[in-house]
Amino acid sequence: MSLNKLLQQIEFIKEIDKIKYIQRKTKLFNSDRNENDAEHSWHLAIMAIVLAEHANEPVDVLKVVKMLLIHDLVEIDAGDTFIYDTVKDHNNTDEERVAAQRIFGMLPQEQAEDLIGIWEEFEAGHTAEARFARSMDRLEPLLQNTSNAGGTWKEFDVPFSKVYNKKKVIKEGSDTIWNYAEDLLNENVAKGILRKD
Repeated sequence: MSLNKLLQQIEFIKEIDKIKYIQRKTKLFNSDRNENDAEHSWHLAIMAIVLAEHANEPVDVLKVVKMLLIHDLVEIDAGDTFIYDTVKDHNNTDEERVAAQRIFGMLPQEQAEDLIGIWEEFEAGHTAEARFARSMDRLEPLLQNTSNAGGTWKEFDVPFSKVYNKKKVIKEGSDTIWNYAEDLLNENVAKGILRKD
């Protein structure tokens, strides 16, 4: 391995440390502290390992874990857009694509192309791995908000229909997990944790 390649990889490793400073709106389980992107990505990766047996189709778990660990690195440049933001579209993929090119482009070409490809696959959501990874990404905040008596749903007055529409992506990755999530959403409405429209 050339020293130049190693130095490129080290610079990338230093750069992505910035993800630890990207604050999300969602708070940790049973907490008033906001989660950061690094914590979120780590949690999703573990969730995928534990819940992979519930995927609708067989998945390459390592590929899912890679997706989940890198999918938010673009927020180092693009920032985190709240999923229920009423001004900026959460799917700001063009802005994020520029960030992906810069951040992953710090790596040697072969690694850069691999990670950009995995990131693009997650964004497109067309493969079994991407569908399951995206279901994890939508499940975690649902569990967090439930544990925090509504969390960001109450804080930003997000109604049931908006939450439901964002969370139904879970079904594309796992019918089993979606059935659980849908029941949980309805329970949250019944308990007054989530406002019915």
